[in-house]
Amino acid sequence: EELCQYHISGTLKVAPEHVSPKVLARMRKPEKEVFEEFSKKYKETNEKLGLKQYMISYFISSHPGSDLNDAVELALFLKKTGFVPDQVQDFYPTPGTLATCEYYTEKDPFTGEDVYVAKTLEEKKMQRALLHFNKKENRAMVEKALKKIGRYDLIGVLR
Repeated sequence: EELCQYHISGTLKVAPEHVSPKVLARMRKPEKEVFEEFSKKYKETNEKLGLKQYMISYFISSHPGSDLNDAVELALFLKKTGFVPDQVQDFYPTPGTLATCEYYTEKDPFTGEDVYVAKTLEEKKMQRALLHFNKKENRAMVEKALKKIGRYDLIGVLR
């Protein structure tokens, strides 16, 4: 209540960044259910207080650990929740971060295990297009991504 009543001036910006359990674990973030519960509570609290405040969520494509299947999982979540992101940030390496270390080494620095990293321009475009599946100009790229991972069942669903 205090957050909604005293610390928001109309829009709260949050960064769940992804919903795939394996990508969230790589990001050191809690599972998507924590975000869903927070969103629900935020909406309910604003209604209770009679406030018209909104929440904008930021998502990221091609984060180390994210493959096309994870991008599809995020796209389906966006479709299910009806959220259409204005912006999707592609991962780009930032000096001094754990994710950048994983990006360049393709390894988890704590365990030494391999980390999948989308590095080709084509895959990065596919992951981004999946998060903006609703845009007409992305349809061909979304279809290409779905075919690549054998998800023919979703062609036409993600529109």
